[in-house]
Amino acid sequence: MGHNSPINVGVLQRRRRWDGPANLSKALYFKVIRYFSQIALIYNTYKQIRLRWATSPAAGARYARIHVQRSTGDGMSAIPTEFFLFAAVLGMVAFSHVNTMMTALVGALVITVYKLLFSSFGEGPGLAGLAAHAGHEWVGLANLLALLLGFALLARHFEKSEVPAILPHYLPDDWKGPLVLLVLVFIISSFLDNIAAAIIGGAVARSVFRGRVHLGYLAAIVAASNAGGSGSVVGDTTTTMMWLHGIAPGQVLHAYVAAVVALFVCAIPAARQQQAYSPIVRDAPPGVRIDWLRLGIVAFVLLAAIAVNLLLNLHRPELAAAFPFLGAAVWLALLLSGLLRRPDWGELPGALRGAVFLLALVWSASLMPVEALPPASWPMTLGLGFVSAVFDNIPLTALALRQGGFDWGYLAYAVGFGGSMIWFGSSAGVALSGMYPESRSVVQWLRHGWHVVLAYVAGFFVMLALLGWRA
Repeated sequence: MGHNSPINVGVLQRRRRWDGPANLSKALYFKVIRYFSQIALIYNTYKQIRLRWATSPAAGARYARIHVQRSTGDGMSAIPTEFFLFAAVLGMVAFSHVNTMMTALVGALVITVYKLLFSSFGEGPGLAGLAAHAGHEWVGLANLLALLLGFALLARHFEKSEVPAILPHYLPDDWKGPLVLLVLVFIISSFLDNIAAAIIGGAVARSVFRGRVHLGYLAAIVAASNAGGSGSVVGDTTTTMMWLHGIAPGQVLHAYVAAVVALFVCAIPAARQQQAYSPIVRDAPPGVRIDWLRLGIVAFVLLAAIAVNLLLNLHRPELAAAFPFLGAAVWLALLLSGLLRRPDWGELPGALRGAVFLLALVWSASLMPVEALPPASWPMTLGLGFVSAVFDNIPLTALALRQGGFDWGYLAYAVGFGGSMIWFGSSAGVALSGMYPESRSVVQWLRHGWHVVLAYVAGFFVMLALLGWRA
């Protein structure tokens, strides 16, 4: 029977009808099934974590202690369910590298629904509590979204300016070239946002290392950007919070004692890793010319961000929590400069996925019922650095400010640098992972970026030995 027979035509027509709306329905069906399976997996992981916690050898003593604390009214109650749910989400993100954005979104939804139905928000129960909580958080989330997307476009402007291409002419040709680049990222972050510093460092690295950047070096870029802002009240959101709370800039400045030590402890092995993996380009390509207009756009956007940040913090700090002025300033500068050089809008979809992932984690972290921290001490502050690798450091800093009794330089270093130990532990890490998707693995990050953990501990104890705890 020929291919054009009525029977074959009918079959083809039926197939075409099936390939249309039915195929769309099938895709939607499988997507819904996948989302519900992720919710089930989060719940199953939560049950396993809680079961292991409850059946551990110390469980009996722990429950007895909790019972005594409840009866006497002092001490902490049982660990809230929200922490187990959040731990389940973080566990899935850490060890499942497929669609981490959707995992984080589903996890945020599960925790939010749990708070609505079975618990309460810090501002109150039910929808009113959720609305009040969202009202407190939206400015920070909007600023973070605007900066992550805006700096992704800014990084492309910087790459297209050809400045990264000519840098090999000025950088050393051996492993000290990657080392100098990390020092530059550290310096930039001291007066600029750490997201911008990390993205600029990543853009330069992609050019001078021929597009092959070692994962250990990526971890070091994030560490350098976070270390650079740890002792500056304009270099990191947490230090700016301290400044607005009335803590003098000089009270966080000594964080640089630890930060400089940590920089070199991780930068030297990372530079050697990178040089062995893909050596730095020795000379700039012939005929490369700097696009001064694009470079001027980069400077214009960065100056706009710095100016708005300083004006708000120095003159109108009460407005900082009312509107995302910093993100708006970056985007206004980008749109105005777009009249001269069109931004690379194709960068936005990838940057948006990373931004949504981080926003979901930050939102989930903000829902954790953390009402107090243990008494301020250097061991507790050291531990906060490890906690900040998986927990949003902004609410941690807010709790520490409310509680008082800290050496603020230690706290600034711990919550600032600590997030570098895991790729999603800081906004700089998430922003850089948008440029380098291969970095989205906790296991590989820890394996190749081992020097970041070592650097954090080394910097902390060097500062402790030299300065002592000065609360």
